[in-house]
Amino acid sequence: MAKAASILIPMDEEQKDHLKSYGIAYWTLKNGEEVDWLLNYRGGSFMLKYNQAVENECKVRGVSYEVLPDAKVNEIITQVSDPSVNMDLVKLEKAPRMAVYSPKNKLPWDDAVTMVLKYAEIPYDVVYDEEVIRGDLPKYDWLHLHHEDFTGQYSKFYGSFRYAQWYNDDVKIQEATAHKLGFKKVSQMKLAVAERIRDFCAGGGFLFAMCSGTDTFDIALAAANTDICESMFDGDAADPDAQSKLDFTQTFAFQNFTLDMNPMSHQFSNIDVTSTRQVERERDFFTLFDFSAKWDVVPSMLTQNHDKVIKGFMGLTTAFNEKLLKPGVTIMGEMKTGNEARYIHGEYGKGQWTFYGGHDPEDYQHVVGDPPTDLKLHPNSPGYRLILNNVLFPAAKKKKQKT
Repeated sequence: MAKAASILIPMDEEQKDHLKSYGIAYWTLKNGEEVDWLLNYRGGSFMLKYNQAVENECKVRGVSYEVLPDAKVNEIITQVSDPSVNMDLVKLEKAPRMAVYSPKNKLPWDDAVTMVLKYAEIPYDVVYDEEVIRGDLPKYDWLHLHHEDFTGQYSKFYGSFRYAQWYNDDVKIQEATAHKLGFKKVSQMKLAVAERIRDFCAGGGFLFAMCSGTDTFDIALAAANTDICESMFDGDAADPDAQSKLDFTQTFAFQNFTLDMNPMSHQFSNIDVTSTRQVERERDFFTLFDFSAKWDVVPSMLTQNHDKVIKGFMGLTTAFNEKLLKPGVTIMGEMKTGNEARYIHGEYGKGQWTFYGGHDPEDYQHVVGDPPTDLKLHPNSPGYRLILNNVLFPAAKKKKQKT
């Protein structure tokens, strides 16, 4: 056999553990080596220089790999570079510094992103309101928001959980933090946090949000100059004219939405379609778009998968009403029949953001108090792969725009 030159981590059906494969790519970057991401080649495979340590790491983590001689590597590069095929090679150069915006107190639900980062063995720091207000975000390249409510209405759980111990404890902790940081109300603190996150993105950061971290972020920014919280949330009445005072120029993804101001409702606005969708579980799927790997490199990276059709899953925010998307937003996954966007992307300032509807890609209807998903049972989850595409995407070498 010719001298081994490279390791290929296939990402098609041959791969035993897709999720841990991202961890190998991250580990390689962390150790100062580059990774070639072969877009649309065998499900978005990774190719790296051969060394014994990488091979051992693949064995230990249970990741399928192939050792390739130079001739085979050149053949793959020629195939991927051919202008007539929808493939490309993207160089990943540097492991992104990762932060997850998550409360320090234990709440009765789990965060799909922290679960998959742990499973893939990708390191991250946890930051919350104090760190954000203190100005820590510029230390990071990538920030993730999960099940969060930036409007200050405590995820609108009042209707169902106002007598629950965890709910009342959370309210107390949030109020104490707001006062400590110099805010009269939790809603004012959360707005300040949302604005810091917006500035992080404007300065070149990558933002990834799921579930209610998506729409409540935009709602908070749009409602910066009005009070949308009823008295049980902040001690005084909401502004009756709040709807007319929304400023849609401030948002990332959504415009012209209508708030749901009823404190007993779980809805924040008509951005999310959870309460109006008529979809049986058996038919709840969304489809990933095919992008041109050589021209639309970013959405191509973000949609790399071994499946194009992904099982739907619900959340406090499940899917986005396509009619309310801003003109520049790229839809990467949708359920066409329901006018639902599930997975969207856009740019803000020098940075980029991705919003992904739903709570947990392998738990159809996650309810408060459910046990966490065991990812050992879902090592090939296409829904979770979308999260990990976002983790690696900031590592990509910036290509010169073809103008």
